[in-house]
Amino acid sequence: MSALDTVRLFVHVLAACVWVGGQLVLGALVPTLRAAGPDVPAAAARAFNRVAWPAFWVLVATGIWNVLAVDVNQTTLGLKLVAVAFSGVTAWQHAHATTPRGRGVYGALTAFFALAALLLGVVLAG
Repeated sequence: MSALDTVRLFVHVLAACVWVGGQLVLGALVPTLRAAGPDVPAAAARAFNRVAWPAFWVLVATGIWNVLAVDVNQTTLGLKLVAVAFSGVTAWQHAHATTPRGRGVYGALTAFFALAALLLGVVLAG
């Protein structure tokens, strides 16, 4: 593996740590954040979004770079692309939901699709 390949993979995995790991951590903190005040979860979510969305777009960019640099199973890649797209769409819907139920449903779907994309990335990496 070349140094450039190492950088490409490192940046992709780092962005995945922020996007996926951040969602899991923030989700686990919601009960504590609610106890701290009714506006605290939304404030934490806004702060997370300032790093999460750039990480998502870094994932998309480095994912394209990965596809161009490495020969991968096209079926698995297609499934991963669907999971990534749904992760982004449901995250956007979660951020714009106006009801607790909507936030809960879209938050759960976002985490599910983000984890699915992560799993498929591991499968692609071999």
